[in-house]
Amino acid sequence: AFRDVDIVVHAAALKQVPTAEYNPIEYVKTNIIGAQNILEAAIESKRISKVLALSTDKAVSPINLYGATKLCSDKLFVAANNYSGGRKTIFSITRYGNVFGSRGSVLDTFENVNKKKLKFFPITDKDMTRFWITIEDGVKFSMQNIIRMKGGEIFVPKIPSVKITDLAKAYNDKIPIKITGLRP
Repeated sequence: AFRDVDIVVHAAALKQVPTAEYNPIEYVKTNIIGAQNILEAAIESKRISKVLALSTDKAVSPINLYGATKLCSDKLFVAANNYSGGRKTIFSITRYGNVFGSRGSVLDTFENVNKKKLKFFPITDKDMTRFWITIEDGVKFSMQNIIRMKGGEIFVPKIPSVKITDLAKAYNDKIPIKITGLRP
């Protein structure tokens, strides 16, 4: 798959927090061993100059398996700069938050509540916030990072955050919010 490739953006990952808790082996295989496969193939190729891995804000002080697997992946990509053994391949990471319109985001949950005319928005914690970026801004930020990367950086954009309760009210202020508590 890496034949005649110069630059790799590694975006493959399993991302759903609750699913990770019930299928931990699949998350380890994809998010950690899959990352290892990418960096080993890139080093072996002798042609690839840069590999940028996309990560998540959930990799910072992770409290769930998904975040832990992404933290481990990030550490593998930083360490890969030492493993490349003087070859020209360098590795860095772009880490950002929730992407507007991506599958599985809280906006999907809110849309489902709205479509099915459910009685409330389920919110785990009233003080929860989310960092947001558009797909266009995420791509632009990643492309800028490919240009400026030297190897080993974790690039983090300054992006807006919003309280989840404010987001729910902005989405539909007629649907009440119910604090459901933390998921398993």
